[in-house]
Amino acid sequence: MTVLDAETYDGLVARLRAAGCVFAEDEARLLLEAASGDRLEKLVLRRVAGEPLEYVVGWVDFAGVRVVLDPGVFIPRQRTTFLVDLAAAVVPAGALVVDLCCGSGALGLAIRSRHPSVELHAADLDPVAVACARRNLEPVGGTVHEGDLDAPLPERLRGRVDVLVANVPYVPSAAIALMPPESRDHEPRDTVDGGGDGLDVVRRLAALAPRWLAPGGTVLVETGADQAQAAAGVFAGAGLRAAIHHDEERGATVVMATCEAGEFG
Repeated sequence: MTVLDAETYDGLVARLRAAGCVFAEDEARLLLEAASGDRLEKLVLRRVAGEPLEYVVGWVDFAGVRVVLDPGVFIPRQRTTFLVDLAAAVVPAGALVVDLCCGSGALGLAIRSRHPSVELHAADLDPVAVACARRNLEPVGGTVHEGDLDAPLPERLRGRVDVLVANVPYVPSAAIALMPPESRDHEPRDTVDGGGDGLDVVRRLAALAPRWLAPGGTVLVETGADQAQAAAGVFAGAGLRAAIHHDEERGATVVMATCEAGEFG
């Protein structure tokens, strides 16, 4: 790093720290990698004003892949890499994988990076998210559909899905006000608001999953730790065999539910 670069970096760190950025040093490096001159200053001003860093630089590192990210699209959380790890471990050879409520397509992209032979489909209701997901998934052969949950999926996928992942909203409505401002003020509310107990969309997912899963297929969804038992019960009520997985280090909880062979047709 040259003296000039060092001065720019130190000044940037100071500005970010003053704005309340906890990881100011890391953010300064990312911003300097993203731009210079007038463009850098515009990015810094956006970040200092409170816009999420991922929107400012236009991408996020997630589960080993770089995910393109547009403003207004849900930002993948690092805890959700636990769901990717669990899903990737049960993907069979030549699998059909579906990513619902896909947002940027981060889950599907991460799974596809580990299993390049999978047939990948993703869907989201928001056209902004769909456009973002297409930028991420189409270059790796994925297909992105626009519509509510499973509504836009091709009928030919019915009963054939080996792994269904869905990062659905699960924050209880009353808890939205307690979320960090970066999420509360910049991400669309419907990407985080899961209704009264946070499980409204989980219930819809459980109801639809059996008709899409292949025999032995698995659906995985992230929940809060205090919601996991209730969520597992919802999947069990839909006829699936549910299990709860926790990762203390990442602060993540995932419910996995499997369609027993021959259970649904």
